[in-house]
Amino acid sequence: MTFPTKSEINTSSLPRKNLCLSVVEPNIKDKASSQELDMILTQYLESLYQRKKYHIGYPTNMSYEHHAILAPLLQFSLNNCGDPFTQSPVDFHSKDFEIAVLDWFAQLWEIEKDEYWGYITNGGTEGNLHGLLVGRELLPGGMIYASADSHCSIFKAARMYRMEIETLNTLVSGEIDYEDLRTKLLLNQNKPAIININIGTTFKGAIDDIDLVVQALEYCGYSNDRYYIHCDAALCGLIVPFIKHAKTITFKKPIGSISISGHKFLGCPIPCGIQITRKSYVNSLSKVEYIASADITISGSRNGLAPIFLWYNLSMKGHAGLKQDSKMCIENAQYLKDRLLKEGISAMLNEFSSTVVFERPCDHKFIRRWQLCYLSGMTHVVVMPGITREIIDSFLNDLMQERKNWYQDETTQPPCLADDIGSQNCLCSYQKMHY
Repeated sequence: MTFPTKSEINTSSLPRKNLCLSVVEPNIKDKASSQELDMILTQYLESLYQRKKYHIGYPTNMSYEHHAILAPLLQFSLNNCGDPFTQSPVDFHSKDFEIAVLDWFAQLWEIEKDEYWGYITNGGTEGNLHGLLVGRELLPGGMIYASADSHCSIFKAARMYRMEIETLNTLVSGEIDYEDLRTKLLLNQNKPAIININIGTTFKGAIDDIDLVVQALEYCGYSNDRYYIHCDAALCGLIVPFIKHAKTITFKKPIGSISISGHKFLGCPIPCGIQITRKSYVNSLSKVEYIASADITISGSRNGLAPIFLWYNLSMKGHAGLKQDSKMCIENAQYLKDRLLKEGISAMLNEFSSTVVFERPCDHKFIRRWQLCYLSGMTHVVVMPGITREIIDSFLNDLMQERKNWYQDETTQPPCLADDIGSQNCLCSYQKMHY
């Protein structure tokens, strides 16, 4: 096994090195073996603490503050097996906490307690898999429609369920091209439509308009019983409801299901998600005698710790805390975008989003240092709770210093992103000369 040196750990700007670990048999007579394990964990924790302020490219809330209070729960194996609304034959579960969390989201998304069904998943992917599965069971032979900017799990679901899928073009913003949707709906009028709507696309944070999608369906002659809408609200599902003038996410509209990630905007040390659908859609449940429960979940056995962490966090924050977090993230994202444009860097920020898209840095070491993801000539920063203006300023200072080296030779120029983020957001030399 290899261990990072103390200087490597304390150099927080360096990416965390792989520890190259192995599992070894314990030596009962040698206390050094247990001390070695403790040292590995201590060094690992220290490296995580050091790298936390450089985690800006992926949507995870790293500011979870309740771990110490809830740590005693780790001594129990809690399994929320099967339907959360069915009594468990054992006591080591947290279904009561789970139902409290589901009720909270049902109220947020405006569906009555006796009209919804849902469960806490292992993440956004499972929520999407379940939502599209419900759509397929309701509309056998239905075709999935999803924009090119949709999460990869939508296309994974199509492969797993062996369903046909139409990939829709997108606008520059990343939002669905509604004209293309109408065209493809008309081409496939003989098949029911199962539509994935993004409440915040993975890369650009674009929000599809549910009303325009419904209008397209009606225009193309699809009655309510011939379409199903699933909303992938992984990140923005907890931002949009608390932002003024944003369109409401609500079951009062003809949608079939909504899923979000619990570990993203809200924050949870365990990857998890919330999936809610209409109760009438899941009334054909399979009864499993072994667990004395009906089970229409994807995973069966589910983490019983996640519901408690979510319940506690929601109870501590409340609507006021979430509204404050949403406002802060939107404002800090705008601050980052404005600073980038002021420095002559092409940048885009969608309305009601905290994802700032801009030109991809030239140096992979810089990308790795700040834990950025990238697509073609673009990268992004997802402004989450805990990403302060101090962190943003530190990133910008580092970026501007490095750009001097990347573009000191006038033959090398920043990429043109007009096709990717719109000419109005592109500040490359070509756009400056021609517009």
